[in-house]
Amino acid sequence: MDIPTEALFIGGRSGVGKSSVGAEIHEQLSAARIRHCLIEGDVLDLAYPPPWEHGLAERNLAAMWANYRALGYHRMIYTNTASVLEPVIRSLTTAMGDDPKVIAILLCCTDDTARQRLSHREIGSALDIHLDRSRAMAQRLDAAPAWVHRIWTDNRSTTDIAAEIVTHTGWC
Repeated sequence: MDIPTEALFIGGRSGVGKSSVGAEIHEQLSAARIRHCLIEGDVLDLAYPPPWEHGLAERNLAAMWANYRALGYHRMIYTNTASVLEPVIRSLTTAMGDDPKVIAILLCCTDDTARQRLSHREIGSALDIHLDRSRAMAQRLDAAPAWVHRIWTDNRSTTDIAAEIVTHTGWC
Protein backbone atom coordinates (compact mmCIF):
# COMPACT_ATOMS: atom_id res chain seq x y z
CA MET A 1 0.00 0.00 0.00
CA ASP A 2 1.31 3.43 -0.95
CA ILE A 3 1.65 5.88 1.95
CA PRO A 4 -0.36 9.11 1.38
CA THR A 5 1.64 12.25 0.71
CA GLU A 6 1.60 15.23 3.06
CA ALA A 7 2.81 18.70 2.10
CA LEU A 8 3.55 21.44 4.61
CA PHE A 9 3.58 24.79 2.82
CA ILE A 10 5.13 27.64 4.79
CA GLY A 11 4.62 31.12 3.36
CA GLY A 12 5.07 34.67 4.51
CA ARG A 13 6.60 38.01 3.67
CA SER A 14 10.35 38.59 3.39
CA GLY A 15 11.90 38.79 6.82
CA VAL A 16 9.25 36.72 8.59
CA GLY A 17 11.57 33.75 9.12
CA LYS A 18 10.40 31.11 6.62
CA SER A 19 13.84 29.67 5.87
CA SER A 20 14.96 29.70 9.49
CA VAL A 21 11.73 28.08 10.67
CA GLY A 22 11.87 25.51 7.86
CA ALA A 23 15.43 24.59 8.84
CA GLU A 24 14.41 24.27 12.49
CA ILE A 25 11.41 22.07 11.60
CA HIS A 26 13.87 19.89 9.68
CA GLU A 27 16.07 19.64 12.78
CA GLN A 28 13.16 18.80 15.08
CA LEU A 29 11.73 16.16 12.73
CA SER A 30 15.19 14.69 12.19
CA ALA A 31 15.72 14.44 15.95
CA ALA A 32 12.36 12.63 16.18
CA ARG A 33 13.45 10.35 13.27
CA ILE A 34 10.48 11.48 11.14
CA ARG A 35 11.16 10.90 7.44
CA HIS A 36 10.72 14.14 5.47
CA CYS A 37 12.36 16.47 2.97
CA LEU A 38 12.77 20.24 3.00
CA ILE A 39 12.58 22.21 -0.25
CA GLU A 40 13.33 25.94 -0.44
CA GLY A 41 10.89 27.02 -3.14
CA ASP A 42 12.61 30.37 -3.66
CA VAL A 43 15.57 28.69 -5.36
CA LEU A 44 13.64 26.43 -7.75
CA ASP A 45 13.55 29.15 -10.39
CA LEU A 46 16.17 31.62 -9.20
CA ALA A 47 17.73 32.84 -12.42
CA TYR A 48 18.19 35.90 -14.58
CA PRO A 49 16.23 36.69 -16.58
CA PRO A 50 13.45 35.27 -14.41
CA PRO A 51 11.94 32.13 -16.03
CA TRP A 52 8.59 32.42 -14.21
CA GLU A 53 6.50 32.30 -17.36
CA HIS A 54 7.91 28.83 -18.12
CA GLY A 55 6.67 27.22 -14.90
CA LEU A 56 10.24 26.24 -14.02
CA ALA A 57 9.63 26.16 -10.26
CA GLU A 58 6.78 23.69 -10.72
CA ARG A 59 8.79 21.59 -13.19
CA ASN A 60 11.75 21.47 -10.80
CA LEU A 61 9.47 20.62 -7.87
CA ALA A 62 7.90 17.80 -9.90
CA ALA A 63 11.33 16.35 -10.66
CA MET A 64 12.61 16.70 -7.10
CA TRP A 65 9.43 15.29 -5.56
CA ALA A 66 9.47 12.31 -7.95
CA ASN A 67 13.01 11.56 -6.79
CA TYR A 68 12.06 11.85 -3.11
CA ARG A 69 8.96 9.67 -3.60
CA ALA A 70 11.05 7.03 -5.39
CA LEU A 71 13.19 6.88 -2.24
CA GLY A 72 10.13 6.45 0.01
CA TYR A 73 9.59 9.99 1.27
CA HIS A 74 5.97 11.05 1.77
CA ARG A 75 6.28 14.27 3.81
CA MET A 76 7.52 17.49 2.30
CA ILE A 77 8.19 20.87 3.90
CA TYR A 78 8.11 23.60 1.26
CA THR A 79 9.00 27.20 2.05
CA ASN A 80 8.16 30.00 -0.35
CA THR A 81 6.69 33.45 0.09
CA ALA A 82 3.43 32.90 -1.80
CA SER A 83 3.05 29.13 -1.21
CA VAL A 84 -0.08 29.64 0.94
CA LEU A 85 -2.14 31.43 -1.71
CA GLU A 86 -4.86 29.27 -3.28
CA PRO A 87 -3.63 29.37 -6.92
CA VAL A 88 -0.07 28.63 -5.81
CA ILE A 89 -1.19 25.72 -3.62
CA ARG A 90 -3.06 24.26 -6.63
CA SER A 91 -0.03 24.72 -8.85
CA LEU A 92 2.34 23.10 -6.35
CA THR A 93 0.10 20.15 -5.56
CA THR A 94 -0.47 19.58 -9.27
CA ALA A 95 3.31 19.56 -9.78
CA MET A 96 3.67 17.00 -7.00
CA GLY A 97 1.26 14.78 -8.89
CA ASP A 98 0.10 12.64 -5.99
CA ASP A 99 -2.79 14.55 -4.40
CA PRO A 100 -1.12 15.44 -1.10
CA LYS A 101 -2.83 16.32 2.14
CA VAL A 102 -2.00 20.01 2.47
CA ILE A 103 -1.08 21.80 5.69
CA ALA A 104 -0.47 25.50 5.09
CA ILE A 105 1.11 27.94 7.51
CA LEU A 106 1.30 31.70 6.97
CA LEU A 107 4.04 33.22 9.08
CA CYS A 108 3.27 36.83 9.97
CA CYS A 109 5.24 39.70 11.50
CA THR A 110 5.04 43.46 11.83
CA ASP A 111 6.81 45.87 9.50
CA ASP A 112 9.25 46.69 12.33
CA THR A 113 10.19 43.05 12.79
CA ALA A 114 10.64 42.56 9.04
CA ARG A 115 12.86 45.67 8.90
CA GLN A 116 14.99 44.45 11.81
CA ARG A 117 15.48 40.98 10.30
CA LEU A 118 16.04 42.15 6.74
CA SER A 119 18.59 44.75 7.86
CA HIS A 120 20.80 41.87 9.02
CA ARG A 121 20.95 40.26 5.58
CA GLU A 122 20.43 43.08 3.07
CA ILE A 123 22.96 45.85 2.62
CA GLY A 124 22.99 49.12 0.75
CA SER A 125 20.11 50.11 -1.48
CA ALA A 126 18.72 46.55 -1.57
CA LEU A 127 17.25 46.95 1.94
CA ASP A 128 14.67 49.55 0.92
CA ILE A 129 13.67 47.52 -2.13
CA HIS A 130 13.20 44.38 -0.02
CA LEU A 131 11.25 46.29 2.64
CA ASP A 132 8.86 47.70 0.03
CA ARG A 133 8.36 44.26 -1.53
CA SER A 134 7.87 42.70 1.90
CA ARG A 135 5.16 45.22 2.84
CA ALA A 136 3.37 44.72 -0.48
CA MET A 137 3.52 40.93 -0.16
CA ALA A 138 2.20 41.05 3.41
CA GLN A 139 -0.89 42.81 2.07
CA ARG A 140 -1.25 40.30 -0.76
CA LEU A 141 -0.88 37.37 1.66
CA ASP A 142 -3.88 38.64 3.64
CA ALA A 143 -5.89 36.95 0.86
CA ALA A 144 -4.68 33.49 1.92
CA PRO A 145 -7.65 31.16 2.52
CA ALA A 146 -9.19 31.17 5.99
CA TRP A 147 -8.12 27.53 6.54
CA VAL A 148 -4.44 28.55 6.33
CA HIS A 149 -3.07 28.58 9.88
CA ARG A 150 -1.51 31.94 10.79
CA ILE A 151 1.40 32.20 13.23
CA TRP A 152 2.95 35.46 14.39
CA THR A 153 6.74 35.36 14.69
CA ASP A 154 7.42 38.67 16.45
CA ASN A 155 9.47 38.26 19.64
CA ARG A 156 9.41 34.44 19.37
CA SER A 157 12.26 32.00 18.99
CA THR A 158 12.62 29.95 15.83
CA THR A 159 12.61 26.82 18.00
CA ASP A 160 9.25 27.72 19.55
CA ILE A 161 7.64 28.58 16.21
CA ALA A 162 8.90 25.36 14.63
CA ALA A 163 7.64 23.29 17.57
CA GLU A 164 4.19 24.86 17.20
CA ILE A 165 4.15 23.99 13.51
CA VAL A 166 5.34 20.42 14.11
CA THR A 167 2.56 19.99 16.68
CA HIS A 168 0.06 21.42 14.18
CA THR A 169 1.12 18.88 11.52
CA GLY A 170 0.61 15.90 13.82
CA TRP A 171 3.81 14.36 12.39
CA CYS A 172 5.28 13.66 15.84
